[in-house]
Amino acid sequence: MAKIRFLLLLVAAAVLGMHAAQAQLPRGARSIVRGGMFQKPDSLRAKRDSIRFAELALRIDSAQTADYAADSAAVAALRTDDLRLLDSIALARYDAALQGIDTTTKRKVRKKGWFMSDSMSLSKVCWASTVLPGYGQIYNKQYWKLPILYGLVGTGLGLYIHENKIYKPLRRQYNSYTDVSLSRTPELDALQEKMIRSNTRRQVYLGITIASYIYFIGDAAVSYKTNDVSSVKKATTLACIFPGAGQIYNRSYWKVPFVVGGFASMIYCIDWNNRGFQRFKKAYNLLADYEQHPENYPNGPTDEFRGRYSADFIKNLRDNYRRNRDLCIILSGALYVLQIIDAHVDAHLKDYDISDDLSMNLEPLVDYTYVPTLQGNRPVFGFNLCLNF
Repeated sequence: MAKIRFLLLLVAAAVLGMHAAQAQLPRGARSIVRGGMFQKPDSLRAKRDSIRFAELALRIDSAQTADYAADSAAVAALRTDDLRLLDSIALARYDAALQGIDTTTKRKVRKKGWFMSDSMSLSKVCWASTVLPGYGQIYNKQYWKLPILYGLVGTGLGLYIHENKIYKPLRRQYNSYTDVSLSRTPELDALQEKMIRSNTRRQVYLGITIASYIYFIGDAAVSYKTNDVSSVKKATTLACIFPGAGQIYNRSYWKVPFVVGGFASMIYCIDWNNRGFQRFKKAYNLLADYEQHPENYPNGPTDEFRGRYSADFIKNLRDNYRRNRDLCIILSGALYVLQIIDAHVDAHLKDYDISDDLSMNLEPLVDYTYVPTLQGNRPVFGFNLCLNF
């Protein structure tokens, strides 16, 4: 536009120059006489030419303004078209994403979200399976496992509730009898035997329920088929779900007896010390009550030991059993964390290169270091040592 304006100005200047040259030329020998008078020079011609020049410049400016406006409208329309095109492309990609298709690779893409999304992480699937049993099987599209899961968990839970209704009255009857006296009688022995059998069945049913529940959470983690999940994460997750599962996943079968045996020993020690704590706690309560109110016990102490041991001695035994029980609980927690760390580290070491390549490489090295005092770089010479082991 600037070039066009410059050319138009040049043309206008040339035209005005020609008119000025013609006005300044002298008359020739033959002069035209009109009306009996010589034609006089036009003294207002220069002003009219300047006015024409101003009008021409104004026209050029208006033409440029119109062209600029037209160009601006064209650019705006072009930008609008581009934006519409980009919006249409973005909308098409959004619709394709909703349908699960990648427009660039024409492949199925994973939908993102929390519930039942294709990109849900392994930890989220396990947590959801913990809250909603069977969610992992539905997520992995293994629907045939759901009847087995709900059948085992439902049956075990139903049997546990039924046996618990039988055990609780026996337990209350035993406690009411032993709170008064711990003397061994045939009636107390028969009641205790019946209570122990009922409690054993109750614990078996509860164990079946919990084992089935935990197994299907682990099955959801094992069957998780997303490609971006690593074996390290799977091993660590399985170790968190159940002790020893991470070692089985890593195929370190020789570690499983140590893990399972350690937990079984800790559970047995916790139960044994807890039973001892409850035993001496009840004996101490009976003996302490006898020492404070001997008039209520005309036949002497009613504790298990019939007063052969003092209250302080029985109290020390009670505290020792409680301390050992708490210590076993802490050791069980430490063993649980230790087997998780072992599964995590072992999964990492599965991909560790332990080849027989033991070599050393020594080569010269030239580097440059910036020195502020010299206002420049200074070469540094040395050696580069590389060890492979």
